[in-house]
Amino acid sequence: MNYNDNGNTSTAAALMVQGTASDVGKSIVTAALCRIFKQDGWRSAPFKSQNMSLNSYVTWDGKEIGRAQGMQADACGILATTDMNPILLKPKKDMVSQVVVHGVPLRDYGAMEYREQFLPEAEAIVKEALRRLRADCDIVVLEGAGSPAEINLKDRDIVNMRMAAWADAPVLLVADIDRGGVFAAIVGTLELLEPEERTRVAGFIINKFRGDIALLKPGLDWLEQRTGKPVFGVIPYLPDIGIEDEDSLSLTRAMSEARAGSGRHLSVPAADASEFGGAVTPGQDLLEKQGVIDVAVLRLPRLSNFTDLDPLRQEPDVQLRYIDNSSSWGSPDVIIIPGSKNTIDDMIFLRDTGLSKRIERHAREGGHIVGLCAGYEMLGERLLDPEYNESDVAELAGLGLFPFTVRFGSRKRTVRVEGKGALPGWGQEVPVKGYEIHTGVIQTASRLKQPFLLGADGIPEGVCSEDGKIWGTFIHGVLHNDAFRRAWLNRIRNDKGWAALPQGREFQAMREEAFDRLAAHVRQHVDMKRIYTLLYMS
Repeated sequence: MNYNDNGNTSTAAALMVQGTASDVGKSIVTAALCRIFKQDGWRSAPFKSQNMSLNSYVTWDGKEIGRAQGMQADACGILATTDMNPILLKPKKDMVSQVVVHGVPLRDYGAMEYREQFLPEAEAIVKEALRRLRADCDIVVLEGAGSPAEINLKDRDIVNMRMAAWADAPVLLVADIDRGGVFAAIVGTLELLEPEERTRVAGFIINKFRGDIALLKPGLDWLEQRTGKPVFGVIPYLPDIGIEDEDSLSLTRAMSEARAGSGRHLSVPAADASEFGGAVTPGQDLLEKQGVIDVAVLRLPRLSNFTDLDPLRQEPDVQLRYIDNSSSWGSPDVIIIPGSKNTIDDMIFLRDTGLSKRIERHAREGGHIVGLCAGYEMLGERLLDPEYNESDVAELAGLGLFPFTVRFGSRKRTVRVEGKGALPGWGQEVPVKGYEIHTGVIQTASRLKQPFLLGADGIPEGVCSEDGKIWGTFIHGVLHNDAFRRAWLNRIRNDKGWAALPQGREFQAMREEAFDRLAAHVRQHVDMKRIYTLLYMS
């Protein structure tokens, strides 16, 4: 670190976390290091020059960044800014992504077009963002993307080894032993790096280890001898971390684990599970007996912001599962239609799979339905995209549960919101806050009778049926509001003739404890003294 006359750092030290592949745990390791540095009294910040994710986070000033960098900023105890993720790619369909620069959509690019036209300009953008971040921090923890050994992408790389060189940052290479072939992954990655890149790799972290470390020791010795680089630590697998995952790869893994095991609350044989890997569903009779609400989330092909559902995983009376076909429907108490990067294409998916007919029947039979952002848009009568801003379809019928039309424009609304929400029959309003990210605009012939929420500015938002069983909102994070979430779940319990449950611990408090638990876990198994030596010497 470089110090000024007052003893403060004038330019933050930089450390980079890269991986041998996607979903090896880079984001979580980065978050752990951010929290450790915070605990040790350093002002730290995360940085990922380019992120590809459909899980977004809206900053305090209404800009959009990757969810992982927002989560990592929370681990640091600071407000997230777009300098932490200056370029965000949001896939819209195969080979096409929306490019968001400093929180504002720039335009859609095809893969080759992005590589040839935009990447040459991106270097200056990410360098300047990192410069500003380093001027305001003690330590910046950079995160790579995918693998640094993607030969076909290296000449235009702005997120892995070239970024490390621009930051003059030592690199910790993370590998996932749980997927097998960990030594081949590490050595193979090093072999595909250029000599100067290989020199920049300071050592390795092996993640998600299960078993006896003594059995791994000969392999670790061989790896250090073979590469001449140290293993900084072996991190045992930590179940139920309680911190949101970043992308659909981690969601798919979690769903596969659920398929292989048992339900989160009930250790019983599966009575109904999605072939895709939806969470195991105990028989409905047993769920009723246990007082557990069966919540089914539609696993849309272009699912986004699935972290909206994370708080439900912490509720003792909720069985959360994902479904992507009609045969895995079961007997849900609640259907949640989540966010999507392409509302029209995912509405077509619901038609093609027969799930739309299931939803419509569920509504007729008095079932509970929630639409979040794109899911809210699908609840209406028509989806209009005459300028093809979102898809290749100009007009499509929605589910028809509410009398409104959605028109997609070119301007994206990204804003933090707050107000008071109450479903019919609650008796009182509860505070609600969250954020919006959407291009759809609700158009109605007349004002909807029952809005979901009354904003702090007095403007109504969202929609709610007269009986309160079906509602939709643009607000991401609505279920992170503890009082609202419990009031909603108790309304469902009341409909089933079950007693209400008291509000449990605050989700945010549990999340803070999760950061501390993760940091303690990594401290125990990673040589932090050696990491601090890297920072002091860089």
